[in-house]
Amino acid sequence: MTPPAITGSRLGRYGRLPALAGSSFLTIGFFARLPLAMLTVGALTLITAASGSVATGGFAAGAVGVGSALGAPILGYLADRTGQRPVLLISAVLNTIAIALVITASYNVPDFSSSSTTLILAAAFGMGLTCPQIGPLARVRWIALTRGTQPGDLDTALSYESTADELTFVLGPALVGLLASLITPWLPLALAAALTIVMVSAFAVHSTVQAVLPLNSQPHPAPRGATPPRQRQPGSRTFWLLVPLPVLGMVAMGTFFGSTQTALIAFAGEFGAATTAGLLYAVMGLSSAAAALSVAYWPARFSASWRWIISAGGMTLLGLFLFLPQEVPLMLLVLFVLGIPVGPTMVTIFSIGSMVAPKELMGTVMTLLASGIVAGTAIGASVAGTLAEANGFSAAFVVPVAAAGVLLVLGFVSLAVPRQESAG
Repeated sequence: MTPPAITGSRLGRYGRLPALAGSSFLTIGFFARLPLAMLTVGALTLITAASGSVATGGFAAGAVGVGSALGAPILGYLADRTGQRPVLLISAVLNTIAIALVITASYNVPDFSSSSTTLILAAAFGMGLTCPQIGPLARVRWIALTRGTQPGDLDTALSYESTADELTFVLGPALVGLLASLITPWLPLALAAALTIVMVSAFAVHSTVQAVLPLNSQPHPAPRGATPPRQRQPGSRTFWLLVPLPVLGMVAMGTFFGSTQTALIAFAGEFGAATTAGLLYAVMGLSSAAAALSVAYWPARFSASWRWIISAGGMTLLGLFLFLPQEVPLMLLVLFVLGIPVGPTMVTIFSIGSMVAPKELMGTVMTLLASGIVAGTAIGASVAGTLAEANGFSAAFVVPVAAAGVLLVLGFVSLAVPRQESAG
């Protein structure tokens, strides 16, 4: 398994990323974010195996998700105030301890009574709460590193970050399933702990952290040859009022993800293969990741708002085809095609977030976007699950189509974002 490291001028715009951040940053950032994609499925797998109860495992996975959704903006705010380095180093240590507690408690509680289950759920919540938010904080670094550089650098960086996120959320659960089934259920979480303490620490001390010094520090010098960026007026109420827009967009995006996953479980269950739903979903993830990379080459005349509208419109239209398949091969084709507009939509929402976020709270806003995905995933999974239980898998597919429709509406609302503030 190798990260999508992008080097060399033959890759065009992506060849600039190592020049801006250093050749090691892409690799470190990729592996440092992998634990986040392993924790929820890892907790589900371990607690289910240890307790013999899928419900208990599901509660543990839910506790991880709730903890992550609450903890992400807290860590982002602290990173804005005190700097990324101390926050990441402390969260890496605390997260490793929380993972160790989950593993230890799972195998050492005398039984899974209400009290012992509460202890495990509390540890799982702590595991999510303290999980380092590498993806959002990496985007904060790219925003700083590309300020005033060549046009398109920020879109290129954000495209790469979305692709890295997509790949880790495909590879992470697959790695958990592989290690748990072939070796032992606790190994995936142990590997996540090792990656956290090593790779997150390496990310924390990487030289790029100097680009996002805390508020009370001197600003990092602009990259060589950079032109001074246009500055937003301090305290602009217009931009503060627009901050909820990308957050709501990510909630809708998470709803799309969670409902699609759940509906696919119901769909695969019709063929007695519910456990293969993750593989079906991975097909959409792979095409989404590839399409996200293409955003760097989209014509400059497409503003971020129109990219959002076009991509979300594609999601809405293609989502209607989810109702057609009655067999797995056709569903694979539909999912592959559906993934194509998903990646560009995510890249664009993060771009909008970078435009409307106050510079001094960039980490807070980026982590709020990540929390929006987590919260939306829970919403989508619960609503689609209820519909699938009552009316079958076809009814569940109404939810991702509706979520895509909401994204399209929000795309039109994003036209209120002044184009001249687009970075990169």
